[in-house]
Amino acid sequence: MTPLFRKFLGMNWVLVFTMYGLLVFGVFSIESAARHIPVSGLGDDPDQWGAWFADRQKLWVVVGSLVYFVVALTDYRWLMWLGIPMYGLGIGMLLVLMSQESEVHQLTVMGLSFQPTQIVIAAGIIMVGLSFQVLPRIQRWLGHPACRLGIIGFLCGVPFLLVVKNGDMGSAIVWLPVAFVTMLVGGIPYRYLLFMGLIGAGVLPIIYFIVLPGVSERGYARVNNYLENVQKGQIANTDKNYAEYRVTMAVGKAGWRGAGYGSESKDSLHHRKDIPWKTAHNDYIFAVIAEEQGFRGSLLLLTGFALLLIQCLFVAFYSRDFAGQIIAAGVVGLLFAHIFENIGMCVSIMPITGIPLPLISYSGTFVLICMFLLGLVQSIWVHRNAGRSEAGA
Repeated sequence: MTPLFRKFLGMNWVLVFTMYGLLVFGVFSIESAARHIPVSGLGDDPDQWGAWFADRQKLWVVVGSLVYFVVALTDYRWLMWLGIPMYGLGIGMLLVLMSQESEVHQLTVMGLSFQPTQIVIAAGIIMVGLSFQVLPRIQRWLGHPACRLGIIGFLCGVPFLLVVKNGDMGSAIVWLPVAFVTMLVGGIPYRYLLFMGLIGAGVLPIIYFIVLPGVSERGYARVNNYLENVQKGQIANTDKNYAEYRVTMAVGKAGWRGAGYGSESKDSLHHRKDIPWKTAHNDYIFAVIAEEQGFRGSLLLLTGFALLLIQCLFVAFYSRDFAGQIIAAGVVGLLFAHIFENIGMCVSIMPITGIPLPLISYSGTFVLICMFLLGLVQSIWVHRNAGRSEAGA
């Protein structure tokens, strides 16, 4: 048996099947959610429009599968060094994006549109793991908790501030749980975390009243609107609450069975285009899933996500080194942040932010990033005994 085939057989297959189960679920959901988005050259048939977006997502899944298995079967100790050029490239692209002053928060290279934020978050997770592993070997004092805290603050803080400057508050929020998880797993004492929490609570009013209106008027309006709804205890059916009211209605009225896949019922909010149809296949895809598949479909999706996150935590627990623990836990923080934000804004516990649902939403480059990171987690599992095997040989 060749070493490569032995690695393949030794993969965490629960993680593999859970990931692909979510991807398949996402492709079918996209086909229904995107059926109102016209595609040139396909006539006036909504079914063909939805199928076109689903086929595009399938292509990304195929490319992502190649990335996933190559990364999974390569020792993550070597792959970690890719974090350095990825991080530098991501910071550079954020600077370019900032100079363009665009509200789309995307760059287009050779016809491919993507968000640099997604690349730099993945690179930031890898860089924290690499730094915690390598720097203490150079100088022991670099492993001190205060130094670790400074490393996390620098590696996460620089891109966070650039993303805030670009006005992409939804993506900026993702950095907070990622940084918190890396601090928690990175051995930062609780007194440090408590102190930082108090500082964060102290500067929160400054961020809300001064910083946020200056960097993103739309983001400030969304947060302010969300807080008004929380104070009232209900969401009024007004123009400024258009998205919040309808996606919440779609989720709330679905019942156990839902309206059915691709429902054309006159009572279906998605069929009537009451769910914002231009972004129903990415930002609001959970609302479409909940309305069409009902509580059982939503529960199945949440169970799949829970199993995925638990398996990643399982890998972090059994990692042979500090870097593997940091990376696997950081991936959990990233995925959880996206899941919580996306689903939360569809049930009115979070403001509208425009965050894709991992492995489900139509988002080509984000699918690649997620599969790359999950491949890295798989590599940590596959190579967890590599050091002992080499020593025994």
